[in-house]
This record gives sequence, structure tokens and C-alpha cells, in this order.
Amino acid sequence: MGFHHLAGAAFRALTARKDGPSLYDVCDPVLQKYQGGDAHLGQFYRTALCNPALRPLLRRTGLPALKDEKRLAELRAAIVRARDEEAPDWAAVGAPVAALMDGIDVRHPRPAPSVAPGRAPGIGEIEQAIRTCASHLLRSYSKNGFLPTYAAFNLLGDADMGGREMVMALTGLNSRGYKNSTLLFSLARIFIAHSPARALINPPWTGIAEPMWEPMQIRHRSAYYDAFFTEALLSYIESGLASRGETTEARRAIDDMVNFCLDISREEVPSHDGSTVNVITALAPLPHPRFSRFFAQIKQDLGFGIYVPDCDTTACSFSAATQAGSTDPILDQPLLDFYRGYQVRAGANEPRVTVPLNDNIDYEGAIVTWIDNIKGERPYGNDLDPTLNLDVLEVSFRNLTRWQILETPSRLETVQRIVAFQRKLAESDAFSDPRSHIYYLPELYSAYFGRCYAAFTALPAAAQHAIDPDGSFAFIRGRVLAYVEGQMITHEMNAFDAALALMALAHLGAGISTFAPALQVIVASLGEGGRHGPYKAYEWNKMKTPTRILVGGPEVTSAFVLMGLALARRAMQQAGSPA
Repeated sequence: MGFHHLAGAAFRALTARKDGPSLYDVCDPVLQKYQGGDAHLGQFYRTALCNPALRPLLRRTGLPALKDEKRLAELRAAIVRARDEEAPDWAAVGAPVAALMDGIDVRHPRPAPSVAPGRAPGIGEIEQAIRTCASHLLRSYSKNGFLPTYAAFNLLGDADMGGREMVMALTGLNSRGYKNSTLLFSLARIFIAHSPARALINPPWTGIAEPMWEPMQIRHRSAYYDAFFTEALLSYIESGLASRGETTEARRAIDDMVNFCLDISREEVPSHDGSTVNVITALAPLPHPRFSRFFAQIKQDLGFGIYVPDCDTTACSFSAATQAGSTDPILDQPLLDFYRGYQVRAGANEPRVTVPLNDNIDYEGAIVTWIDNIKGERPYGNDLDPTLNLDVLEVSFRNLTRWQILETPSRLETVQRIVAFQRKLAESDAFSDPRSHIYYLPELYSAYFGRCYAAFTALPAAAQHAIDPDGSFAFIRGRVLAYVEGQMITHEMNAFDAALALMALAHLGAGISTFAPALQVIVASLGEGGRHGPYKAYEWNKMKTPTRILVGGPEVTSAFVLMGLALARRAMQQAGSPA
């Protein structure tokens, strides 16, 4: 993606021949100015879709289908119902938008086959890249007082979000503001998909993980991110490459991040048995998320006013704190007793998944995402993600003795049902289908399965057998390894993809020779981040609603690369590799 590509796309968008009503022709008459009804819908429209950057690009994009006066009237009437009715029929509101979503042709990346690499980088090159990434993390922490992560909107939306899925979201989400933003972002992506601006808003890239090159990036801090950065810095210390001063700096940062996870982000919530439990919220109250004043207001305007805890942030925070040696009493809570209330049982509590965007998979035995807060609020309804469930298993293995999992039948059953859920994903190869995942890529699932597998195989053999008597972990390992070796590393990768591949290969005990493609990409890409860091920002996780929101950052890429390389280096040293 170069300047000429961007300039050409912008010129074509600004000079396009208009053929039918534009987004603004549709919405201005009903959303620019009005009295009564839901004020947020108009506020969102003016904030997100009428901004000075987007409006000039889309004002000449018309939809020929809306030259049909009947269809145009039906679409406007649906928007008016969403605006004016106290309790709109959201399926009916979404229907005319869903009908226009056919043919927008948004696809998942399809990397080309790659050329087999020559000699893999040597240990010296690997160690230099590790030190460079670690130095970036420590400098950023010193400069900012935390390690930042960024969110960016991709207005073209997610390939798995068609009209059917949009209606699922409109009917399954609880927050009206979130429904509003989903409705209008979905409408906007139809016009973007038919506009020359599409090439500007969603340019092509190499590999799978999407680069975050959108100009509007929202910097923030979350316990989920701090937990991950804690693991990255721990891996640097454990590598033996850190100097004494770097070790001291890293320990200071780790202690601060663990405190941010377990103290600042702690929230009390009701459990299914009537008690209360301390969990970890995805976004702590202001000022802790470190939003700028501008973006704090934008977040509110876009409908993200209420944030609730989630099972993944809680699991990852507990895991990172455990690895860091924390003795905080919060870790003594056997999370599995709480998670059991959020575990799907077919025919019993399946309605707990109110936004089933990945209904191609069987939810039986899995844990859902969002936790009701103390007020019983659940703005995002609930969904279910396979990678989250790997994190629940991983933290359970790290706390097997502390939580007396083998000695408590209900806890052991909860773990075994999650393992059974993961096995079904592997048996059907659904784990490799992007549609199966709500917040992550299949490639990240593969890396995180490796992380979970490593925690599992670190347990005593008797404990492994008690948890997994039918060898599900060995079976899943085979399927995931086949995917990484047969798909990921045989096609073009970017640095982030390559780091994920290394994490999976090293954790799952793949042959050293399989590391070469990923190592070559990582070493060759060093420096691509320019003044922002050693590497570019890539998609780490995402939200599919209200549009495709990517989360990542240069620090995130450095952390993943650091961990992938540290794992590969250790495996190579243990194998006596001459590289």
C-alpha cells in the first residue's frame, strides 16, 4: 500500500459519478435534526458517519437499488422506528438493511503460497530481535507509565457479518446505544463496499492479521492487555537475555500490571449461587483506561458507556498474576465454581448465548463471554468464543492444586466439559474457520492452544490422565499442528502471523526445521514499524459488532514476537540446533 494507491482511491471517491441516493440522502432527513425519540441515534449518526473525513468520501456514492422509491421509503421508515419507538421490533428495523447487504463481497484474507525459505536466521539474529522487542516494551512503559494498546475501526466491517448476523446482533444485544451503532455502522458499510473509497478505507495487506493503518486509533489500557504484557516480560526475564537493569525494570512493570489487574480492575459481581465473587473488569473506571479526554467523550457518544467484566479478562489476569508469583487472596477463589454458572448446557441454559454469530459450532460445555455486573446489566447480551475457553483451561491448570480441582467433582467436571467442547472443534476442523471465532483469528487460537497445551503437559502424568482420560489434548494437538504446518507457514505471513505460528510450533513440540519460515519473516520485517517500534501494529483481537473494531498496537506486536522468538530459541537450544 503506497501513496499512489491511497491518493488514487481518494480521488476516485471524491469524483465518482453518483448513481442513486447516498448514505446522507437516506439519513439526513431523519437523523440530522429531530425532537423526541431516542437522542443517541442521531448523535451517533452525526459523530461517527457525518465526520469531516468520511462524509466527503461517501457523499457521491449512491446505491442504484434505492432509486426504487418503495425500498428507499421502507429503509427510512425502519430508521424512524429505531429513532422514535420506545421498544422497536429490531428484527423488523434491521430487515431492509439486511436486504441491502447481499453482494457487498467482504472476504477473509487469502494469502498466496510462499516460497520455501533458505537458511533460517541464526541464534544471534534471534537474540538481537528479542532484545530489540524487549527494549521497546520497557521504553514504552517508562515513557507512558503503562503499556498502551490501541483500538481502530474498520468501517468495511467483518466478513462474517452478513444481514442475518446483523439481525442477530440487533435482537441479542441489550444496550440500545449498541443496537443503534450496529444498525448505522451496518448501513454505512453497504455504501462503503460500493464506493471507490473502499480501497482507501480497507486497502490490501500481506498475511492474515490485519495491519492497523487506520488514522483514528484510540489508545487505552485494560487488565486483559496488562496480563498479556506481564507474560511477555516474564518470558524475557526467563530467557536469560535481560541485563540486571532490564530485569529490575521488567519486575517493576510486572508488579504494577499485576496490581492494575487484581486491584484497580477488581469488581464484585453476583454468582449463580447467590454469593458474590471478585472478578476482573474489561475496562476499569476513568481515569484508569487512559483515554484522552476527546476519546473518552467519543466512546460515550458511540454507545460504549457501560462496560462489564468478562470471563476472559478474569482468567488471563489470574493466570498472569499466578505466573508472577502474586499472593493476593483474590487468587484463592476457585473460579471454576463461578464459571460453572456461565457454562452452556444443551437444552438448559443455551439462551444465555443471545448473540450466536458463530452458531456453526456446538456450544455445549463452553463458557460464555460477558459477566453480569452487580446491577445485573449485560449491555452486550452474551456470546461465546473458543479461545476464551482455552484461557479458562490454562488458568485452571496453573491453579489445579490451589483450587483443589481434582478433589472437587464439580470443578473437574467443568474442566472436562470445556475439554470436550474443544475436542469437537478439532474433530470438525471448525477451529480453523474464522466464523467460529468471535474475538480472535484461528491463527491466534492455534497459538493460545499451544499456550494451554504447555500448561497441561506441565502437570503430573496422573493429573493429566484424570483431566483427560481419552487423550483429547493429544488429538487436538495433532489437528492444530497440521493446520499451522500445512496452512499458516506455507503461505505468506506478516510478522504477527509469524509470531503466532512460532508460539504454536514451539509449544506443541514441532520439529525445529518448521520454524524457518516464521523466523525468516520476523527477522526480515524488523524495523518495519519505523518510529513507532520494531514492528507495525496488527490485529490481535477484534469485535465484529457494531463494526469490525481491531485491537492491537506496536507494543502488542513486539510482545508477541518476543514470546514467539523466546520459545523458538529455547527449543533450538534444547535440540542442540547449530543455527
